[in-house]
Amino acid sequence: MPLPFLISRAPGAGVTRSIQAASARLRRAGPTAALALVVALCGCASLPPPVQGPPTHHFVDTAGTPLGTMLQPQLAAHAERSGVLVLRDGREALAARLELTELAQRSIDVQYYIWHDDASGREMIGALVRAAQRGVRVRVLLDDNSTRGLDRVLAYFDAPRNIEVRLFNPFVHRRFRLLSLLTDFDRLDRRMHNKSFTVDNQATIVGGRNIGDEYFNAGSVMDFVDLDVLAVGPIVEHVSSDFDRYWASPWSYPLAQVVPVERLRASLAAPASKGDAAAVAALRDDGSIARGERTIRDWLSGQGPIEWTSVHLVSDDPAKIAGEASAADTVVGQLRRALGEPTRELEIVSAYFVLEPADIDLLTGWAHHGVAISVLTNSLAATDVPAVHAGYAKSRKPLLDAGVRLFEMQPGAAPPPTTQHYGSSSASLHAKTFAVDRKRIFIGSYNVDPRSRNLNTEMGFVIDSPALAGGLADLFAKEIPQRAWQLQLSPSSQLQWLDRQAGHTVVLDHEPQVSALRLLLVKLLSLLPIDGQL
Repeated sequence: MPLPFLISRAPGAGVTRSIQAASARLRRAGPTAALALVVALCGCASLPPPVQGPPTHHFVDTAGTPLGTMLQPQLAAHAERSGVLVLRDGREALAARLELTELAQRSIDVQYYIWHDDASGREMIGALVRAAQRGVRVRVLLDDNSTRGLDRVLAYFDAPRNIEVRLFNPFVHRRFRLLSLLTDFDRLDRRMHNKSFTVDNQATIVGGRNIGDEYFNAGSVMDFVDLDVLAVGPIVEHVSSDFDRYWASPWSYPLAQVVPVERLRASLAAPASKGDAAAVAALRDDGSIARGERTIRDWLSGQGPIEWTSVHLVSDDPAKIAGEASAADTVVGQLRRALGEPTRELEIVSAYFVLEPADIDLLTGWAHHGVAISVLTNSLAATDVPAVHAGYAKSRKPLLDAGVRLFEMQPGAAPPPTTQHYGSSSASLHAKTFAVDRKRIFIGSYNVDPRSRNLNTEMGFVIDSPALAGGLADLFAKEIPQRAWQLQLSPSSQLQWLDRQAGHTVVLDHEPQVSALRLLLVKLLSLLPIDGQL
């Protein structure tokens, strides 16, 4: 079995759990029955072409919708420019999606890598079902890598009129997913990591958040520090067209072609959630969602800090799943054209930061030519994927030697008294954003790693905004050093971590806040030939 699939790249990806569950079932079946089961199932592992039915496209005549009418005065005042608002707070990001859903009249197009069966996931499903019941067309495209155990939930979601759910690059075997991996690894190794939420072709949310409690700071033990952008104006048409491209691609399968929906819909009552009803109700108990919904409505009405500027969508061609996209059509190629090369400053925030040799050469070359480069990624104590840290750790010394500033997020840093922050208590970094020369900024789903570059499809916005780009640079100057460990090399070229505490600095000569067992695990993982999977 290929070693990389022993490593899960995202919470809920379920790869390791799939392996364990399948192994347990085979052991219980006995050797003869298990062998027969493997032979029978592997023999029918090929994925047939999708049967998608009549094509559907996004609506273009939506200026008269409630959302279009609300936005019209601002759109008229900022011709040919798009309005952007960065959603830093998790509850605010959930409220934005819920408020847009309530405002929807014609269509909602949803594209995600992960959708958890938890309180926020159920809240979003309920909102979308209510929208469909009042006549809104809802199209939901989910990557199939993280849907293990959700087939009944998805069948319920897909049942109402006006809702269609499709799975991207699906697994043939719904229960024994390990068998699909064993027989179709090259295909299933490539995933759709895109995230977008578009309403009435008038407003869209693009960024790093999936749908789940940890992404919205909704009561989970570990929250993800993340960023989204709420956008209106001409850029929305580009996102809608991109969704159509993925929706109609040959890797997009109607749910009923992959999942036995009729059997699962025997009872149309909502299936039991992994979280109880109290957890769903608790989402709104403190009033933060309601306040966020009112705030979003005010902003859309022109009473908030929306910035009007030039915005460019970068998105992989879905043919990348088959390895058929040209270099120019990848997010990397588009980013190089849209961001340009830095001449003075480059700030990078990336949850996963795994560099190939050419990347190290590029960054160290820029640093040697006077570009000030700063990087924030997860520390070993904060990361949710130790294997990624094993890949990242190999690049630390050459980057530091060249003068690149490296910061690793502390998992327990208390949030500062400001709304403009990239962290929370007991948090793991999940944001992906880069700023160039205090002029342009990228916010999206793309991590700086081989998986995002070569295997997954990704998307995001490049925004011409000295305010946003300069704001990220200022965070590295003021806030991030107080909430992340800064790395340096000792006189003997050993790694050290600077821990700034209450006005003084402590120098540590070992990975902070990690056990010997976790260090050993990372050491062993660093010996495996898995960097291309990270």
